[in-house]
Amino acid sequence: EDTRRKIYEAAMELFREKGFEQTTMRDIAAQAGVALGGAYYYFSSKDAIVLAFYAEMQQAINQPVLAALAGRKKLGERIRSVLDKRLELLEPNRKFCAALFRHAPDSADPLSPFSDESRLIRDGAIEHMRIAAEGSDVKIPSDLKPRLPYLLWLYQMALIMFWLYDRSPNQQSTRKLLEKSLSLLVNLLRISSLPLMKPLRKAVLDLVEAA
Repeated sequence: EDTRRKIYEAAMELFREKGFEQTTMRDIAAQAGVALGGAYYYFSSKDAIVLAFYAEMQQAINQPVLAALAGRKKLGERIRSVLDKRLELLEPNRKFCAALFRHAPDSADPLSPFSDESRLIRDGAIEHMRIAAEGSDVKIPSDLKPRLPYLLWLYQMALIMFWLYDRSPNQQSTRKLLEKSLSLLVNLLRISSLPLMKPLRKAVLDLVEAA
């Protein structure tokens, strides 16, 4: 376990300094002070190291998210708590994560948040959104309820992507976008149970299923 951790930390250091694409497994092995074969024994590829990073981030955020949700009832505050904790956790690796996001559109790429390889990590993030929604003061229509956590996760991913490339001081543009978009989102969810909204809900859910 110590050797595996040494290789992992060496890789993360190089990814941050040189970039993911520019770093080789040979570089990682040299940085960790192990033979190249030893590095491959613990991690089959650079992708495997990044997936370990994803898993570590998801594990690290679990308790902070649950603690932040405790005692909060307003849906906006609960979603905001999840988003704030996610951005806070990613902040030290922002540059590295920005480089990884180019893999996001291709679900066949193991590093994509939509890939089969990242399913468990994705499911964990979606579960946080389910907890945030179910413990809130907003009643969610029965047809929307099963899909809402996934939709909220997509919203989170869009905000993270904006944040990664936000060049405003201290990413203030992201904060403004978050405040305005979250307020709109919560208001839409509040009126989503109205009979008049049923056709719109169906259209949105059909679109999600088609995707």
